[in-house]
Amino acid sequence: MSAAAPAATAVAADRKAGLLTPVLFLVTLVVAVISSLGAPLIPLISTDLHVSLSDAQWSLTAALLAGAVSAPIMGRLGDGAHRREAIAAGLAVVTLGGVLAAVATSLPILVVGRAMQGVGLGLIPLAMAAARDGLPGPKVAPAIALLSVSAAAGVGVGYPVSGLIAEHLGLHAAYWFGAGFAAISLVAVLAIVPRSTATSKGRLDVSGALLLSTGLIALLLAIGQGTAWGWGSTRIVALLIVAAVLIVAWAPLQLRTTNPLIELRLLRHPAVLTADASAFVLGAAMYIDLSVVTAFVQTPRSTGYGFGASVLTAGLCLVPFSITSLLASRALPLATRVLGPRGVLPVGCLTVAAAGALFALGHHALWEAFAIMAIVGVGLGFTFAAIPGLIVRSVPEEETGSAMGFYQVVRYIGFSIGSALAASILAAHTPHGAHLPTETGFETALWVGAGLCVAAALTAWLVPGRTPSARPSEELERYETEDAELGTAGVIGLEDRIA
Repeated sequence: MSAAAPAATAVAADRKAGLLTPVLFLVTLVVAVISSLGAPLIPLISTDLHVSLSDAQWSLTAALLAGAVSAPIMGRLGDGAHRREAIAAGLAVVTLGGVLAAVATSLPILVVGRAMQGVGLGLIPLAMAAARDGLPGPKVAPAIALLSVSAAAGVGVGYPVSGLIAEHLGLHAAYWFGAGFAAISLVAVLAIVPRSTATSKGRLDVSGALLLSTGLIALLLAIGQGTAWGWGSTRIVALLIVAAVLIVAWAPLQLRTTNPLIELRLLRHPAVLTADASAFVLGAAMYIDLSVVTAFVQTPRSTGYGFGASVLTAGLCLVPFSITSLLASRALPLATRVLGPRGVLPVGCLTVAAAGALFALGHHALWEAFAIMAIVGVGLGFTFAAIPGLIVRSVPEEETGSAMGFYQVVRYIGFSIGSALAASILAAHTPHGAHLPTETGFETALWVGAGLCVAAALTAWLVPGRTPSARPSEELERYETEDAELGTAGVIGLEDRIA
């Protein structure tokens, strides 16, 4: 009897280890669901809650901002002995946020719920770290590749699935779906994911997190509400001053602290500065395009310019974007050979700019929206795949993890500012008392996104990074591909995979 007990325990342990990959796969799908509940649902939020389209945009902006701020915080909390607890806590917040969004009868409550859901956008690096920690060596690489692909592909599938649920069962049913999915994942994580074997404890820069999050909230409120409150109003000026003071105070704090939330010293490398600036601008342009196109196709034909499409169709409109971005990221080695290492990033930026300009100039048929999003996917697939290599080749090996973590946060801040900027532009072109902006508002937003991409292309060309003298390693090529897939899916990437 005593001899059988250890054998039974070993069998149970092996069974749990065999279930680890499916459970972590489920966690990545939760992140995909959170992301898919964004841009396509905004027009439905506007209709159901009787608010303007620009105000409804805050449901997306809040989730993206929460992802930007929570990602480094969760990374530090999960960087050691409490990784399992950090994953579970993140899923618990996502579940509660989904429930709050599902029962919301006003926009402020919905925005709070969506912000709580946005905390989960930083779960993928923790899931991958759990896979490295809990799986046998030979199974780690295939598992991480599966998690990366499932997150990126899951968003592409999630857009039409969320749209289908919202169209036939209502807006709140989509959020109930997200909450239920997160709750099931939480139970599975608590039952299957083992405690981390690491003994170190990730130290959190609490003051830095508070300063950064408060400063970004003030900045995004000023950008998003500038038109509604008046750019010269006391509230907007005060918000801009608060944002500037807090962010300026935050920077030297990061330089002085032993364990900064973000390592600003890395900006001494010109390539890192170029890559992060490009990521910031491209992230903003990406969410301008996603927000504008999905809202435009759902605008009623009675306005004289919309396509009157359903929320399901709007979700399907983003499927070509997901497919082409994935294919383009995998074609980076070929693009590098054709365009040269210095040419990929500027050409990718100009591709995104051209797509936005084309839709601003001509938007007469629904198929054009599908085609434009496919082109945007190509440009972002190339650029988001090229940036990690530019960073990794330009910093010392011991700084790789910090440099990639910085890049992830900058990209996500760009996402949230792009969403807020789209809201501000659409608000400026929404007649008083109306819910929908004029056609000029959509066109202006697209032109702004295109202009940002042109600026990013010029920056990438005029301030080039270090040109590699040799072909990148297979590990770096795989990293570039997987991080690009996650970036264009709108979720936090891999951070320290090659540190």
